[in-house]
Amino acid sequence: MSISFRKLHPLFAAETSPIDLRAARDRETLERIRAGMEEHAVLVFRNQSLSVQDQLDFAQRLDGRLHTKTGISALVKNRLGDVPVGDISNIGPDGKILPADDRRRMYSLANRLWHTDGSFQDPAGRYSMLYACVLPQVRSDTQFADMRAAYDTLDEETKEMLAGLTVHHSIAYSRQMLGFTFSNEEQEILKGAVHPMIRVNPRTKRRSVYVASHANRIMEWPIAEGRLLIWDLISEATQPQSIYSHEWKVGDLVIWDNLATMHRGTRFDDSKYHRELRRVTTIDVHYDFESLPVAEAV
Repeated sequence: MSISFRKLHPLFAAETSPIDLRAARDRETLERIRAGMEEHAVLVFRNQSLSVQDQLDFAQRLDGRLHTKTGISALVKNRLGDVPVGDISNIGPDGKILPADDRRRMYSLANRLWHTDGSFQDPAGRYSMLYACVLPQVRSDTQFADMRAAYDTLDEETKEMLAGLTVHHSIAYSRQMLGFTFSNEEQEILKGAVHPMIRVNPRTKRRSVYVASHANRIMEWPIAEGRLLIWDLISEATQPQSIYSHEWKVGDLVIWDNLATMHRGTRFDDSKYHRELRRVTTIDVHYDFESLPVAEAV
């Protein structure tokens, strides 16, 4: 199956030629998608028709193991059932829009901060795959920043300074910045994880800066100085000219590399408009992709 890519931003992000991802089963097609991800870091697939199981199956064919029970999904029942699929919506189990003071809504407000999925776990998240099911009548974009480009723009002295540093990532930290509170039991579950400040793609060897709102502190530095540096790096990486804003259409599946990008949701009136997306995130494990089981196209 032949796939081509149309760039959506000078630095990164591309839209693929028409493809039904339910039929993306042969090794050549899957490898072409992986190569597109390595180059562009964000890929947009239009006009998909994916059940929950279709989305799970494709994610496993493309990148192996899936993250389960990350963040609040480890604390509350998933509206979609006991599956490794994130419910990125403002809808409760009764199908109604969540009240303004609902704890799930308050927790999800932090999705408007620049973040990376799964950085607060070890192993971290690699590819996130977000599928648009129901959209509001107003724009509710998701924005992306290329952290490979952010690394490339650093001067050599700064690159040398960052080399070897490690960062503690905590989803509790990013939520608490907005006033969200956790019980002692929840704090124990959400301890966080430590990762290198600079990530290196194992296939392309390209470097990226691995920070975002979950980045709590630089382990080798005093807390205050480390946080100031993290905030500076985020600010530099998210200048307007460096951002790709994805305007959603129903049926879009957007895949991004969490080791190479940050992302955030943009504000819309979630007390008025229904918005429902589903996310699957794979685990950052280095595979020999030839060993991954795939079903050959019939």
